[in-house]
Amino acid sequence: MSELTLMLIRFAYLAILWIFVLSAISVVRSDMFGARVDQTPRADRKAERSRRQSDRRPAKRPRGAPTQVVVVDGATAGDAVPLDEAPILIGRGSDAAIRLDDDYVSTRHARIGRSGDQWFIEDLGSTNGTYIGSHRLTQPTTLQLGSTVRIGKTTLELRK
Repeated sequence: MSELTLMLIRFAYLAILWIFVLSAISVVRSDMFGARVDQTPRADRKAERSRRQSDRRPAKRPRGAPTQVVVVDGATAGDAVPLDEAPILIGRGSDAAIRLDDDYVSTRHARIGRSGDQWFIEDLGSTNGTYIGSHRLTQPTTLQLGSTVRIGKTTLELRK
């Protein structure tokens, strides 16, 4: 082989090595600092959210429908989030409505949403999974009043 060919192979190898190193750093950075959040000031976002909620007519809830998600067991036990703000993002990220500081929870782990009168939970491709009882979720699953959801070391429950 000529010296030019060897030199090109060396540069290509070096470029591939740097691409690998930079992608590894990017993954570690996103895992440590979470997803990017928009730069809109928090007060503006709250005002916009309250304006959107006031524009909508309040829907009459069926009797016995869940109204909140409560952290039953885990580091943040006792925290409750009203279901009025659906969909509710659960994870370690700063944009999560239910923020869990747990090594087994992904940045954007799961989402609780509404479809008509039904509530459902969806795993967002987390590494360690989302469980209802001992059943691991593979698709969006309907939640009932009193359903317990396990994410990492934390247990959540739908309550009235």
